[in-house]
Amino acid sequence: MLKIAVASEDDMVAAHFGHCANFNIFEVENNQIVKSESIPNPGHRPGFLPNYLNDLGVNVVISGGMGGGAIDLFDEKGIEVIVGASGKAKAAVEAYLQGSLKSTGSVCHEHQHHEECGG
Repeated sequence: MLKIAVASEDDMVAAHFGHCANFNIFEVENNQIVKSESIPNPGHRPGFLPNYLNDLGVNVVISGGMGGGAIDLFDEKGIEVIVGASGKAKAAVEAYLQGSLKSTGSVCHEHQHHEECGG
């Protein structure tokens, strides 16, 4: 089973991973979403969220943007990171499952929101 977490604002992909309102967690079997739930963001602290999502058994994280530190932590845990996503969280997961959602490598320090991303 695959577990995909989407950093979200309600049911839309959030622009900033650490400051999202909630995570939409999708469980996938045979390339089909079999279960989804929304959990509130437990809070942004350096290094906390990658461990938190890892503890939930997440395999893939989808977000609009993410700081380089978080990406490094996910990489260490073998969790795939897709950044540059937008639109509905469920649609992003479906695009990922179809192989059409590719990471843009949108690390947050590359644009004007440096402080917001905890850079």
